[in-house]
Amino acid sequence: MNRATIDLWVGIFVAIGLTSLLFLALKVGNLASSSMGETYRLEAKFDNIGGLKVRGAVKMAGVVIGRVADIRLDGEDYEAVVGLQIDHRYRFDKETVATINTSGLLGEQYVGLEVGGSADMMSAGDTIRKTQSAVVLEKLISQFMFNKAAEDDSGQ
Repeated sequence: MNRATIDLWVGIFVAIGLTSLLFLALKVGNLASSSMGETYRLEAKFDNIGGLKVRGAVKMAGVVIGRVADIRLDGEDYEAVVGLQIDHRYRFDKETVATINTSGLLGEQYVGLEVGGSADMMSAGDTIRKTQSAVVLEKLISQFMFNKAAEDDSGQ
């Protein structure tokens, strides 16, 4: 093989590698194009959202059914208001519960939805009333350590 042919094949290999890296980076960053067509918006208020980020997943039974559209602070209640874009195929009743969960021990955080038992369905723009905030690992560890120290002091 001559030098030009080798250079051509090396260039093609490098281009394929860079394209693959770009694809993986977009998938990891949740920036790839979404397969959801039409969506509608719901909102949920939380005391603490932990590390939840915009474009984070909204899941039900482990299936991604939407994305976090935006996060803002309510100036009156001082709660985090999370805007959710939900695929139009899925409808939820007014007793639906929204929780902030973590994938694995230290994985990404997502909003989990659990249906309630009401016959009344939510419509676009409604707010999910029942929410459970994120569990902050640092708080749990500090509470455990504080309780352990209090036990040791009272035992002596």
